[in-house]
Amino acid sequence: MCEGAGLLLQLKQRLCRSIDEAEAKLHSLSQDIWSCPELAYQENKAHLRLVEFFSQEEGWKVDPHYKLQTAFRACCWVGDSEQKDVVSVGFLCEYDALPAIGHACGHNLIAEVGAAAALGLKAVLENTHKLPVRVQVMVLGTPAEEDGGGKIDLLNEGAFDGMDVVFMAHPLQDDAPYLPLVAEHDVTIKYHGKASHASAYPWEGINALDAAVLCYNNLSALRQQMKPDWRVHGIIKHGGVKPNIIPAYTELEYYLRTPSRAELSVLKEKAERCFRSAAVATGCEVEVEYAKNAFDNILRNRTLEDLYEINGKSLGMEFTTDEEVLNNASGSTDFGNVTFVVPGIHPYFYIGSKALNHTEEYTVASGDDKAQFFTLRTAKALAMTALDVLLHPELLQKVKQEFTEAKLKEEQNAKQPAKPS
Repeated sequence: MCEGAGLLLQLKQRLCRSIDEAEAKLHSLSQDIWSCPELAYQENKAHLRLVEFFSQEEGWKVDPHYKLQTAFRACCWVGDSEQKDVVSVGFLCEYDALPAIGHACGHNLIAEVGAAAALGLKAVLENTHKLPVRVQVMVLGTPAEEDGGGKIDLLNEGAFDGMDVVFMAHPLQDDAPYLPLVAEHDVTIKYHGKASHASAYPWEGINALDAAVLCYNNLSALRQQMKPDWRVHGIIKHGGVKPNIIPAYTELEYYLRTPSRAELSVLKEKAERCFRSAAVATGCEVEVEYAKNAFDNILRNRTLEDLYEINGKSLGMEFTTDEEVLNNASGSTDFGNVTFVVPGIHPYFYIGSKALNHTEEYTVASGDDKAQFFTLRTAKALAMTALDVLLHPELLQKVKQEFTEAKLKEEQNAKQPAKPS
């Protein structure tokens, strides 16, 4: 099937036309999500809008509250039901926003990309004769990427079981098939001391603010012995009530980041010494509370990245060659955890603006009509990449083999004993 490059090209062109034909309703979907930003696990209106979108599309079976209240699954099957070989392809939608500044990370566009790519792939497969496999096209609505890690919750509930390959794309300032995203874990440190009058009898108190300051300084001192690509950054969320009261309670929040999940455990051990030694020095009690979900680094799949880049270039994408951009490990995502279970890619796409993510300017850019061309172009490239692996079983096998080898390498690195500090 589809051995000729000419036929594959025709199918990809048909796929792109299908997405273009759906442009108006896809734009409307994105705008509705953008105009009503909602925080993690509270994306009720965005969730309902997406559920209604797929419920109104022919051939989709929709599970409206799939594993989580604001998650959903939309599935369709294409191909001969007698076909023994089945491939499940997943597209992910995000739709949570940021406090105060709304969709400053463009998750409305992520949702649109996932929906558009799924519609385009379904349309072309339904008009392709003699598919080599039976295909399940699946869209997962994944809440709470900005805070909490909804994809990790869904992984723990088995939502990704049986999926063969997974796709999503994230808006940025450039087109890139891959950027390094790091492992991350949030931690809250609480110190409990004893209140007393700060002037009349301070010796009766146990100063929790001193513990918080020591903790902060301990971590600052630790940076000299940290690897260059490790990150520890945080704030004092609660520092006391009034200057004439010895603070009985303080609270800090930190994010710990490393290039790999194996290194993250090493950094956490070092950081905990800083947390606990501050309590010992001041006589305070300490609570160390890690967030429910830790974010893993993304497990690369260069086979998928290369296919995506080829397809993107055919659509006019100009991928960044800026080494500072390509090598700068900065943010984190719960999609990293997904890539340890299912092979996938998380490319970035230009939206017509050089505004920086997590700014008010990017909120404006993610809702601008100008972003639509770039968003749909990205959806086309993702769907074309999915088509490549579906119509060429040897490519899918290569994707899976690379995934297995990369995961094994990560596991071996995790078993290596940490060097003494």
